[in-house]
Amino acid sequence: MPEPLPAALAEVRALLLDAGLNRAVAAGHRRGLRPAAHRAELRPVTLKSGPRLQVITTDGSAPHTRNLARGAEAEAAVDALLAEPFGNWHVETAATTLQLRVTKSGAAQVHRMAAPPVAEPVGHDRTKAHLLDPGDPIFTVIGGSAAKRRQVDAFLRALAATLPDGLRGPLRVVDLGCGNAYLTFAAYRWLTQQDIDVHLVGVDVREDQRQRNTELARRLGWADQVRFVAGTIADAAVGPDPDLVLALHACDTATDEALARAVRWGSRWVLAAPCCHHDLAAQLRSQPTPPPYELLTRQGILRERFADVLTDAVRAGLLRLHGYRAEVVEFVDSRHTPRNLLIRARRAGAPPTGEHWAQYRTLVDGWRVTPRLATLLGEPAGGTATSATNGPADTTTDPTD
Repeated sequence: MPEPLPAALAEVRALLLDAGLNRAVAAGHRRGLRPAAHRAELRPVTLKSGPRLQVITTDGSAPHTRNLARGAEAEAAVDALLAEPFGNWHVETAATTLQLRVTKSGAAQVHRMAAPPVAEPVGHDRTKAHLLDPGDPIFTVIGGSAAKRRQVDAFLRALAATLPDGLRGPLRVVDLGCGNAYLTFAAYRWLTQQDIDVHLVGVDVREDQRQRNTELARRLGWADQVRFVAGTIADAAVGPDPDLVLALHACDTATDEALARAVRWGSRWVLAAPCCHHDLAAQLRSQPTPPPYELLTRQGILRERFADVLTDAVRAGLLRLHGYRAEVVEFVDSRHTPRNLLIRARRAGAPPTGEHWAQYRTLVDGWRVTPRLATLLGEPAGGTATSATNGPADTTTDPTD
């Protein structure tokens, strides 16, 4: 049965400002009228600065996000949205779901339904909340398969675990080998949701990718903060040295180029998910295996897997020798991608010890390999264990770490 519209909207207002709000969407238009936004979505979020009401409006292509403090700021934004001639409201709270449709005569058709009890998931039914909602409007613009979104979400979780609490910026970020820029855009979206002032540059060797991604940044309304350059990982001009370097599935020695560039920049944080590992695998195939490890490489599949492990172990070791605390972790389940390791590093500035150098030299000299990352960083290709005095000269500690 139709109800007076002002009273129905007042009920919607109370639900939108209620602490139990889960999600609300306004869409459509009333007869003969057009709202300023094509769609509006509201949800509560908890940022490092505290609880906020997140309001995402879109004109059909470029979403605009605001994180509003509870109280007068949130109330003013809600009142402004309720004044727009949206034709439909869908509001979900912990206690109820309300659907409002404005009829042709301007009355409100309202359907109310109590929220069903939520059963606690158990065992493998327990799922993690996405850091970026799969329904976030940016995915309408950037696309991406479900598998790609899972990988990006897992990468964002690693990023969240890496950055310190209370970080505000400005934060300069470079995504090396960005490709279609799913990670670039998702990282920018998530970082800005944390109230961090972000300037992000995506690097890819292809000019057509630069043009495509630049257009997407324009459509999202982020062109002033997110830009793209065409060039190699090793040489592309990105402006000021970045604080954070990302590289998702840069192939083979492209990961080494990303790590080397991050070290030369002195970036505070590095997250790199390697892809294929051909370089050391080829070196292992080209020479006899040192005793007593012949059984490790006799079978081709074991040799390839060992080459993967050796490559990432050497990369982590070299980062440690250049003043970083580095760890290799699994960032996404292997059923989603077999390339599921992440090298996560934080600049600590501590100089390497003689033991660190001896461990590294013993490993690479024993297997008679020349890691590409070592070459890029100017390390000696062979010989005996090197003392700590032959390590990097710059060991300045970052006081903020």
